[in-house]
Amino acid sequence: MELKRGWPMSSDRQLAKYKQVLENRYRVVREEIRQELLESDHEHYIDLAGQVHDLEEESVADLLIDLELAIIDLHVEEVRQIDAALMRLARGQYGVCADCAVEIESGRLRAQPTAARCSPCQENFERNHAGPRRSTM
Repeated sequence: MELKRGWPMSSDRQLAKYKQVLENRYRVVREEIRQELLESDHEHYIDLAGQVHDLEEESVADLLIDLELAIIDLHVEEVRQIDAALMRLARGQYGVCADCAVEIESGRLRAQPTAARCSPCQENFERNHAGPRRSTM
């Protein structure tokens, strides 16, 4: 994929800085996943669900289990995004939009180091890949 504009991030120092940010966040998120899994082992929501006395208590127990799993899923997805960003960095494609090959704005990369698309392409992606709209009533 050919870059359409100049590449201001060619500085090895800038790329090394982004790599360090990504690697640091990777370690933090992996530790958060580990802690969440350890805590879920200790909290025994499944035991709680087996000891409930009515449907309301069962619903609360199920909700707690689902919430715990959703948090872990979010962390795992972030690890995947970090891995993908590190792979783009290693291939020399970091900071280049995956859709239009234009450089991703440095402000966007500072705010979201795992960004794979420029802002306009990301907005387009979200519009076209959004889930079904729900009524707010």
